[in-house]
Amino acid sequence: MTQNASSESVLTLAEVAAYLKVTERTIYRLAGAKKIPAFKVGGSWRFRKTDIDDWINSQSLDTEELNS
Repeated sequence: MTQNASSESVLTLAEVAAYLKVTERTIYRLAGAKKIPAFKVGGSWRFRKTDIDDWINSQSLDTEELNS
């Protein structure tokens, strides 16, 4: 493995739901609608933690711009 495992960790749908404190159904819908960065492995959704963190930051920036 050439990359740092902690910075490139891959999360399951359940792990992302817990991380974001939302239901698994919410994450499933977001992934299916391509509103959250995700990919499928054997039919199961997977998420790179770095992508999720970047997505959170972009969501925060979008909200700040709307409030300006």
